[in-house]
Formats: sequence, C-alpha cells, structure tokens
Amino acid sequence: MRFLPGDEGTTTAEYAIGTVAATAFAVALYVLLSGDSVSATLAGLVHKALTVAT
Repeated sequence: MRFLPGDEGTTTAEYAIGTVAATAFAVALYVLLSGDSVSATLAGLVHKALTVAT
C-alpha cells in the first residue's frame, strides 16, 4: 500500500477517533437508559405488554 508523504499514521488516528466516538456514544446511551424516567417508561411498556397478552 502506498501512502502520501506524511500519511503513515492516518489509519491509527482514524481508529483512535472511531474508538473515542464509540465510547462517547456508549456512555451517553448508558446515562440515558439508566435514568429513572426511561426505566419507568420501559417498565410500564413491559407491564402493559404482559397484561394485554394474558
């Protein structure tokens, strides 16, 4: 594979940026889903689904 001068570390930098972005997304998703309002909403949906099925 041929690189332009000065592009030897580009792939490593792209992986690092992708890893940081994925970690930030995972943290944001964890914070969102571990909140009380989301937990109560999900519990309500599960309860409603189970009562309709029976």
